Amino acid sequence: MRFDRVVIVDWSAAGTPKTGADSIWIGTADGAGVRTENIPTRRAAEARLMTLAQEALTAGERLLIGPDFNFGAPGGFVRRLTGRSSGLALWDWLTDRVTDTPRNQSNYREVAGQMNAAFGGDGPFWGNGRATETTGLPRTRPALPEGLTDHRVTDLRSRDAGLNPKTIWQLAGAGSVGAQSLTGIPALARLRRALGADCAVWPFEAATAPVVLAEVYAAHLAPDVRALQATGVVRDAAEVSLLASALYRLSEADELALFFAPDCPADTLQEEGWTLGADHGAALRAALPANLTPPRLRDDCFAMPQGVQWVPVDEALARLERALTPVTGTETVVTAAAKGRILAKDCVARRSNPPMPNSAVDGYGFCHGGAMTGVVRLPLVAGRAAAGQPFDGVVPAGHAVRILTGAILPEGVDTVVLEEDCAVDAASVTFDGPVRPRANTRKAGEDVVEGALALAAGHALCAPDLALLSALGVGEVRVHRRLRVGVLSTGDEIISRPDAPAKPHQIYDANRPMLLALARDWECEAVDLGHVADRPDRIKAALDKAAARVDVILTSGGASAGDEDHVSRLLRDRGTLSSWRIAMKPGRPLALALWDGVPVIGLPGNPVAALVCALVFARPAIVRLGGGGWPAPRGFDVPAAFAKSKKAGRREYLRARINDAGEAEVFASEGSGRISGLSWAEGLVELPDEALEITRGTPVRFYPYSSFGLT
Repeated sequence: MRFDRVVIVDWSAAGTPKTGADSIWIGTADGAGVRTENIPTRRAAEARLMTLAQEALTAGERLLIGPDFNFGAPGGFVRRLTGRSSGLALWDWLTDRVTDTPRNQSNYREVAGQMNAAFGGDGPFWGNGRATETTGLPRTRPALPEGLTDHRVTDLRSRDAGLNPKTIWQLAGAGSVGAQSLTGIPALARLRRALGADCAVWPFEAATAPVVLAEVYAAHLAPDVRALQATGVVRDAAEVSLLASALYRLSEADELALFFAPDCPADTLQEEGWTLGADHGAALRAALPANLTPPRLRDDCFAMPQGVQWVPVDEALARLERALTPVTGTETVVTAAAKGRILAKDCVARRSNPPMPNSAVDGYGFCHGGAMTGVVRLPLVAGRAAAGQPFDGVVPAGHAVRILTGAILPEGVDTVVLEEDCAVDAASVTFDGPVRPRANTRKAGEDVVEGALALAAGHALCAPDLALLSALGVGEVRVHRRLRVGVLSTGDEIISRPDAPAKPHQIYDANRPMLLALARDWECEAVDLGHVADRPDRIKAALDKAAARVDVILTSGGASAGDEDHVSRLLRDRGTLSSWRIAMKPGRPLALALWDGVPVIGLPGNPVAALVCALVFARPAIVRLGGGGWPAPRGFDVPAAFAKSKKAGRREYLRARINDAGEAEVFASEGSGRISGLSWAEGLVELPDEALEITRGTPVRFYPYSSFGLT
């Protein structure tokens, strides 16, 4: 479930045109960032939403529009009002009756009085905020008509999450949502009618159309909204910008499908509607980008000792490891959505696994009574023990009970015999002894004991870790925010798009898509910083903009010592450039700098050298900057399927793959410009710093691409 743009709407039922607090705000999030608009009237807001929808359809994009008001009413209301149990019936009913002028003058109170009259008594709607009386609309809360409730099922879910949703029946007073619903639903209904099949109202309709309307509830982000308010941002603007950002980031990560599959009966969804994210408040908060300034590295962290010219690979890695510290803030996310995240805090078991002694097999349980040799017959007690269905009672000594895998051992049971080893009739179970005590059982906590360390801070979470933490009752984890890795290309010779025409002296940008893909493989947020020409003002502007957006910048080419290009000069003049000459092939130059406190890693320009340096140096640096440990690739020795006479002085990395005989083949050419060898290879063969004579069969160290985090 993915969208190219998310638009969040904070609606207003104000009786006059208004801007500022408590007026209409629209927040939009897409690949260009997040922006807000403050619109004075409902007519103008409706027109703006139509424009946004038409722009999306013209561009062939998907658009999610999320207004912050109820799309439906509590169960029973719509059927009694319209004769139909569909939320869209209420939309049709209101659209035919509610009017709104270009100056925000609406008759929604009168329409609420008409609805009250259809139910008898004084309710359910209440809250007349005008000085004059409105027929049928009481000022204070009346008794609800029989069969109606204050809240929908989705509202109760929000209440269970600690929020305080208002009832749609309330039309005036702090936080009242009813007036917004009565004025907002007709506007959305007209949008739906105009767009036809290109628009769907979820959950009344499947969320498969190009434009989807879904109600939202900004209170899920209340702590984050308050934090942004403290900086001077209007609350409504903070709500729409943060919620739009969170939903767009979840869409980009393809994590919205669960939001559109609520745990609620279909007939309830059809009648009452649902708040998108009602059961996923923690995931919404976890998706928010960091809005605090992260820690920065010290200015001289990359400086090499005076007089150092060539640095062996191992020494360079050790120096880099000592220089780097995490630069990201932390956040809390739900465990189920934490794959790839790096723990910022130790995870401790909230319960033992297993929590109680249980059976490891399907069979028959009993209390071991000492020597049980020969043929053993035990009477069966009525009932059974199954996983999730404990046996209700005590198994007497000398008796047995039917028990299934995972079932808690009933009182009186400490041993289980496998069902395949048993003969059973209606009254008893018979098996051959001897049987050892506690056979086929699991002790409570034999895997992990409550209170024990499950996973330590710095650990990168993978799918099995999520299983472990979930089994231990750890529903949320404190993790480092995903590192934002920006990739910037420079150079007049570079053509940024492979489908664009290129002159003979120009080349297509191969490094930027490769490095962005690497960042994504390393569970980072990959930020395409684009391509800029060789002009100092443009490069400076690009680096300034990048430093405000990302945590680390990757460049390739033109930044090594001795290069007289603009990137080098800018990094030297303002970026504390330190050029490391690594004793390795391919790769040698590695430029390290800080730009406004943001690390810049300058990789070689040739794609082969750029990839090798990225795998060997950038990967561990990025993991460390993101809060993790210092990962070392795991290789293994295999026979060489090649011959080579290697000189001393530099470590060499050869593009290689394993043949059917289990030997390491290497690419035909060692040239750094032969990009096809990167695709041909399955990993790298590492040759040591010293001289080496290799013939076929000589053991060599092979590192598969996967050992560097490539997927």
